[in-house]
Amino acid sequence: MKTLFTIGFTKKSAQDFFEMLTEAQIDIIVDIRLNNTGQLAGFTKKNDLQYFLGLVEIGYEHWQEFAPTKEIFNKYRNDSNWEEYENSYRNLIEQRGVLDELELSFFQYHNVCLLCSEPTPENCHRRIAAEMIAERIGNMQIIHL
Repeated sequence: MKTLFTIGFTKKSAQDFFEMLTEAQIDIIVDIRLNNTGQLAGFTKKNDLQYFLGLVEIGYEHWQEFAPTKEIFNKYRNDSNWEEYENSYRNLIEQRGVLDELELSFFQYHNVCLLCSEPTPENCHRRIAAEMIAERIGNMQIIHL
C-alpha cells in the first residue's frame, strides 16, 4: 500500500517541520498553496523552501493546479462555510482534470507529502486533495504529519 503524507507549516518551527519530513522519509514536497511566496510563509517561501529541502535531500514541486482559486478561498474566509468550500474545491479539481494526469508523475516517488499552511488538516484543502488522490489511485493510506 502506498502512503500519501500531508503537512502544514503554521505553528511549527523550522526544526520541527524538517525533522517531521526526514523522520517520515519524505522524497518530495508537493506544494499546493495558492501563494507560496507571501510574507506569512516564513521559512517555506518557495525559493527558500527549495533550498532547505535540498539540504535534507527532499525534492520540491509546486502543483498550483491543486490550489483553490482566490475566489473560493476568499469566499470561505468571509463566510466560514466549510461544507461549501469543500464542495467548491472538489468541483474545481474535477473541472481542471488534474487527477487524470496525476498517476504517472505521482508514482515516480515513494513518499509524497502535500504541503499547505494550515496547522491541521481538518479545514484545509490539502486533506481534500489527499482524499481525492487516494480515491483516484486506490490502495493508498493518508498520513497527516
